[in-house]
Amino acid sequence: MFDGIYFEFPIISLLIILFIFCAIFCKMKLPSIYFPHTSEYLKSSISASKTLFILKWLGVITMILALMSPVKDEPYELEPKEGYEIALILDASGSMKAEGFDAQNQHLSRFDVVKEIVSEFIKERKNDNIGLVVFGTFSFIASPLTYDADILNKILSQLQIEMAGKYTALNTSLAQGVNLLKMGSSKTKIAILLTDGYSTSQIDKIPLDVAIDMAKKEGVKVYPIGIGMPHEFNKEVLIQIANESGGVAFSAYNAKELKEIYKKIDELEKSEIRSESFTSLKYYYQFPLTLSLIFLMLYIYLRNKRASA
Repeated sequence: MFDGIYFEFPIISLLIILFIFCAIFCKMKLPSIYFPHTSEYLKSSISASKTLFILKWLGVITMILALMSPVKDEPYELEPKEGYEIALILDASGSMKAEGFDAQNQHLSRFDVVKEIVSEFIKERKNDNIGLVVFGTFSFIASPLTYDADILNKILSQLQIEMAGKYTALNTSLAQGVNLLKMGSSKTKIAILLTDGYSTSQIDKIPLDVAIDMAKKEGVKVYPIGIGMPHEFNKEVLIQIANESGGVAFSAYNAKELKEIYKKIDELEKSEIRSESFTSLKYYYQFPLTLSLIFLMLYIYLRNKRASA
C-alpha cells in the first residue's frame, strides 16, 4: 500500500531541529509551543517520565511527517476509444446451411463456421466500435455499434440461419450496414460483407448502384467476401463493390481461407491507438496526522492525570 510514497515538502523535516533546540534550551516553554491554550492544565512540578517523553516525541515526529505531506503517484490510462467503426454484415440465408466448409468439422454449417471465425476477429479488435447486420430475404441490425466484445459475441452466438429469411438481399444488406455506420462518429468506417450467394433481385429492394453510392457518400470502405464454390456467389458484383468503395474483394472456398481473409483485413485496417496516460496524487498525510493527535492527546491526559495525583 505504501510502496513508492515520497514527501511533497521534505524541507519541513528541519522543524525537528527547532523542537530539539527548544527541548534543550526552553523546557519551561514547551507546553505553550505544542498547545497554547492548555498550559493551565500542565503543572511545572510534574517529574518527567519515560512514557510522557515517548508520547511527546512521537506526537511531534508524526505531526512533522503529516506536514511533509506524504504522497504516492498513481498512474492510470484512459481506455482508448479512437479505433475504427466496423459493420459486420453476415449472410444468414438458407444456403448457409451447407456443410463441409470446414475440413476439420465437416458437420458444421457454413454459418456456424463463419460465426466462430467472426467471433475471433471481434476479440482481436479491442479498440473498435463494432456492430452486426444480418441479412437474408431482409436485413436487420442485430447489434448497434459497441465497444463491448463480450456482448457482441453473445449476440453473434444467438444468430440462426434463415432468421432473416431464406433468400439473399445483398444490396439491401449493404445499405443497412451503411446506415449502421452513419450512427457513429469515427473518421474511419469499414464494412465487411460476407455472403455465399447471388442477390435475389425479386426481393432485393435497393439497386446495387444506390447501395454503393450510399457507402461512398458516408466514406465507408467495403470488404466483400464470397464463400463457397466459385459459381455460388457473384464475384463480379463483389469486386465492383470493393473497387468503388475503396476496399478489397476476397473469395474463400474453405474455413482456412476465410480465417486468413479476416486476418488480412485485420492487418490492412490496423488503427494506431494512443492511450492517454495520467498520474494522480494519493495523499497519506491523514495517517500520521491522526497518530499525532492520538499521541499528543494521550500525552496531555497522562500528564494531567499525573498532576492531579
